[in-house]
Amino acid sequence: MLDVPPRGSIVRVGLLLLAIASGCTVRPTAPSHPVQERAQYQRVAWAALPGWAEDSIDEAWAGFRASCTPLLQRPEWRAICGEMQSVPAQDPQAQRRFFETRFDVLRLLRDTGDRKPQSEGLITGYYEPLLHGARKRSAAFPVPLYGVPDDLLTVDLSSVFPELAGKRIRGRLQGNKVVPYYSRAEIDAAPSVRGKELVWVSDAVDAFFLQVQGSGRVQLNTGETIRLQFADVNGQPYRSIGRYLVDQGELTLDEASAPAIREWIRVHPDRAREVLNANPSVVFFSEAPLRDPNEGPKGALGVPLTPGRSLAVDPRYIPLGTPVFVTTTDPLTQTPLRRLMVAQDTGGAIKGILRADWFFGFGATAAEQAGRMRSQGSVWMLWPKGAPLPQGT
Repeated sequence: MLDVPPRGSIVRVGLLLLAIASGCTVRPTAPSHPVQERAQYQRVAWAALPGWAEDSIDEAWAGFRASCTPLLQRPEWRAICGEMQSVPAQDPQAQRRFFETRFDVLRLLRDTGDRKPQSEGLITGYYEPLLHGARKRSAAFPVPLYGVPDDLLTVDLSSVFPELAGKRIRGRLQGNKVVPYYSRAEIDAAPSVRGKELVWVSDAVDAFFLQVQGSGRVQLNTGETIRLQFADVNGQPYRSIGRYLVDQGELTLDEASAPAIREWIRVHPDRAREVLNANPSVVFFSEAPLRDPNEGPKGALGVPLTPGRSLAVDPRYIPLGTPVFVTTTDPLTQTPLRRLMVAQDTGGAIKGILRADWFFGFGATAAEQAGRMRSQGSVWMLWPKGAPLPQGT
């Protein structure tokens, strides 16, 4: 589930006050007594990292090197990114020595203050789907996927509240007020999206899951295959349709996987629109040529994702570009998964200290893995020696 920096217009102080007055928001209402949590970064020895010696870390090396292009803008990464250029790409032992010499191992813990800090959290999965579509609407391709509307506004909260750096809300102007942008139930009738249709696809459920994944490929009826990349969101809160079906008594929590949700909608087509509209969030896309079918889509860091080695995280706790070692369970075989990955992406539903989304790649197997991935896991950050720790709040 990708969520990269928005391209919508940045609206500052004046419209911010209007947005606050109108109640425009992108987050669900906070509970009256929210749980106060903070991240702890527990420094441990390399020997305490389970599975480190057995992992083929060279599979993550290329992705980490690619991450160095944007990381060069950060002082704590410049020396490391410069030095790694001299490490041979085909020498796993040299790469392992580089990590062990230049990085500390920090176990990520979730501290709520009322009990022992937690060391495990939820690991889910995502992938790059393939849809079938056309440039023009027809009976075979009736479902639109949109580019960013011209009237989508983004309010930068940090322009008034510096402590809210990185926080934005989205909306649209209605007269002299900013109001919430159109929800999923409203979007197809909104005048501002007319002419913003990038492609039309064959199936509404496939279109919905493409938005959940954040990017994907569309094979056009001309034979051409294009890639749709995340460009922005409507700012409405993300709601899980799996949770909606559980709350409706249609599925149990253990049953609410992506394949089960698809099957339920197939059996109940008359309720498909109701279920999809339970998630008011809409993703807008940009089109990119598919030059290399073996290359993954770009994540929030702006570099291509690597199947099985790229991770979506909450960047408040794990800065993008950070090498991350994850231990969890394979969704198909239930065998241990212990891998070095790189935090290269974010997601609308990936919020929290011990919360991550595993990128499985493209194709049917990746789709099955991602759809069934819902496992507990632990996370260790590899952090440059001597660099200030993330704030963790």
